[in-house]
Order: sequence, then structure tokens, then C-alpha cells
Amino acid sequence: MKTLDIILKVFEYQDLSELDEQDRSLVQQAIEAARNAYAPYSQFHVGAAVLLENGITITGNNQENAAYPSGLCAERVALFAANAQYPDVPVVSMAIVAMKDGQLTETAVTPCGACRQVMIETEVRFEHPIKVILYGKENILVVDSVRELLPLSFTSTELKS
Repeated sequence: MKTLDIILKVFEYQDLSELDEQDRSLVQQAIEAARNAYAPYSQFHVGAAVLLENGITITGNNQENAAYPSGLCAERVALFAANAQYPDVPVVSMAIVAMKDGQLTETAVTPCGACRQVMIETEVRFEHPIKVILYGKENILVVDSVRELLPLSFTSTELKS
């Protein structure tokens, strides 16, 4: 037996001003998307903004449903919309924010497991890393690839072997 050490590289920032203009814009669009989320049950509004390689930004927000789990998370809404509208254009980066009671969460919120799986599928599909920006009022976490959020992930590579 041997031990495998998995090292994740996550950058942490304290203020939005530390990000470049493109990333700040993406966060702002994710905030606007979160404000429009349909979350009457959890009151937890999540917004995601996806920047495509062609410069177009697609946003999504969580959509809840009384017949749980028929709703969908913001990350998957944004990625599925981007892939449906621009099926041959890679995703460059994605910003994710969450709000509770109309206020941004204090700390960055990370995607659920299902969203991480869809995110890694998109990254593998286009053979292009996706920068992920997780924004909270007190901290901002940034990774250069979804692989940092989902190590030992199951992808199409495993289906081929």
C-alpha cells in the first residue's frame, strides 16, 4: 500500500478589488443573477455567471420546485444554457455567489457535488480548464481548474478504459 497526497491549489482574496476587471465583472453578473433566483423554500439565492471563450457571458440562478428535487442549481442552469446556446465554445471562467435574506453570504459558498460533476464534464469536454471564482463578503476563493474542486473525479476517460 502507498499513500497518495492530493494537494489542491486555491487562491484566497479578501476584497473584490484584488481581482482583475474581467473577474470582478463576472462576480457582479453572478450577484445580479442571484437576486433573480427562484428560491421560495430555502430562501438561499445562488447566482452563477459563465464567461465563454468568445467573450459572451451566460448567467444562471437556482430554480427551486415544490416537488423536490425537481429544481436545479445556478451552476448547472448557467452551464447547460451556455452549452445549449454555444455548443462548440469552451467555458473560460465561472463566478458563483450566494445570498441569504437579500445579503451576500459572509464566506464563499462552494458548488454541490452534482454541480461539480457537471463542471468537470464541461472542462473535460472542451479540454479547457475553467477558472472558478467563489465569492463571499469576507473571502473570495479562486481555482484555476474544476479539478481543484473535484479531485479523483469520474470523467469520460474512465468510460473509455
